[in-house]
Amino acid sequence: MERFEGGCLCGQVRYVIEGDPAASIVCHCTHCQKQSGSAFSTIIGMPENKVSINGEPVTYRDSGESGKSVERQFCGTCGSPLFSKVEVSPGMLWVKAGTLDDPSDYQPSAHIWTRSKQCWVDTGDIPAFDTNPG
Repeated sequence: MERFEGGCLCGQVRYVIEGDPAASIVCHCTHCQKQSGSAFSTIIGMPENKVSINGEPVTYRDSGESGKSVERQFCGTCGSPLFSKVEVSPGMLWVKAGTLDDPSDYQPSAHIWTRSKQCWVDTGDIPAFDTNPG
């Protein structure tokens, strides 16, 4: 079984992932753009019971571009975005790939919400969806 570790910039929140991810996605929705401070957010979907979290992330409740609820979790000390829980995928925790100690192992399998992507972003040969295909 694979084991991966990660955490926020200051180290106040750390996590351990046990197992392989269910999905690795690049989200281009406007909410992820704002929350990440970038043109998109690369996220890894894991069953919640496969992620152990040490520390207390702060939760901001939002409704995503789909209108469904999203809980965005981040470090209250350094502000690093860490996790998201979304109504459309109950039981899944979406981990911000950039917070992994070694994010190079994960390549995205899909781009979602590309109707909101920045015009200069090239999705290449990876499947791309205007909204969330789920």
